[in-house]
Amino acid sequence: QVQLVESGGGSVQSGGSLRLSCEASAYTFSYYMAWFRQAPGKEREGVAAIDTNGSTRYADSVKGRFTISRDNAKNTLYLQMNSLKPEDTAIYYCAADRRNWQLLLYYNHWGQGTQVTVSS
Repeated sequence: QVQLVESGGGSVQSGGSLRLSCEASAYTFSYYMAWFRQAPGKEREGVAAIDTNGSTRYADSVKGRFTISRDNAKNTLYLQMNSLKPEDTAIYYCAADRRNWQLLLYYNHWGQGTQVTVSS
């Protein structure tokens, strides 16, 4: 069982940056991983995904502003978020699975989430 723990959330003004981290309890080099977010009153949505070879995919709303990366030696997933907007405010979750779900919600392993708040 893979356990995931997110960190790095916080409050930032519009235009600012944050870097989220997701530390896994087990070796994740063979796992597909992704970041999701859920804003109040909205459904959870995929933000960015990375496969085992490092290929990435992004939601249109974050392309050019967010960068997903992974450090397999540290079993850690990252999300660098730049040019943040108020509409990026949400709880951000990391997810992992042995199958390539990309930005779909079918991942087996989820973290508890970290709050990101962007003020205008």
